[in-house]
Parts: sequence; C-alpha cells; structure tokens
Amino acid sequence: MGMMSEFKEFALKGNVMDLAVGVIIGGAFGKIVDSAVGDVIMPIVGKIFGGLDFSNSFIPLAGQTATTLAEAKKAGAVLAYGNFITILINFVILAWIIFMMVKGMNSLKRAEPPAPPAPPAPTPEDVVLLREIRDALKR
Repeated sequence: MGMMSEFKEFALKGNVMDLAVGVIIGGAFGKIVDSAVGDVIMPIVGKIFGGLDFSNSFIPLAGQTATTLAEAKKAGAVLAYGNFITILINFVILAWIIFMMVKGMNSLKRAEPPAPPAPPAPTPEDVVLLREIRDALKR
C-alpha cells in the first residue's frame, strides 16, 4: 500500500492538478488556433499567392499522379510539405500568444507596488542597558 499512498499524494498535489487543467485548456486552445489557421489565415495567404492551397501541396515519393493529397497518400508515400507549413504557422501563432501572455503576467508582477518597509523593531531592554553601561564607562 506504500506505493498507492505515494501515488495518491503525488496526484493530489496542487501543481499536478494545475498542470492537468493547463493541458486540457491548451488542447482546446490549440483546436481554436488550428481552425483560425486552416479556415481564416491559410485561405487569405492562398489568395495573396494567387489561389495557392497549401493543404494539397505535396511531392509524390512513389511516382503517383494524383492531384489531391488524400489520393496520393492512398497510392503511396508522399512528402506533404503543405501540411507542414500549416502546422508551422499554427506553432508560430501559439508561441506568440503564449509569449504575450507570459509578458502580460510579468508586467502585472512588476506593477505591484512594493510593500512598505516594516517599522524598526524596538531595541531589546538588555541592549539598551549595555549601551548605557558602555557610554557610562567612556565618561
């Protein structure tokens, strides 16, 4: 039972629960970014570059003559560089958003006013007496 109790202690720590929540929210946020890139950004990029569709950009490695990526994958190996470009754009967007969030959190931490200095602690009575003795001996 020792290992089970250790696991329970580990699993119920606050940091592990925070990490689990972060992973779940991150996964959902990743889907939002995937949709934004695939449904909004890539069509605009394609339009700018004359109707280029990255989702069907590939190099056939098995001599396929297919015109779509799905057909080419069925016929053999392909180098789907268009998919890689889309995922790379997703990563850059996610990295930028995370950077901005961390930057915002850091600026909030810096914006907190410093705590006022604590009042000096009263001098202990024995120290006061020793100082008086020292001063009396100097005279």
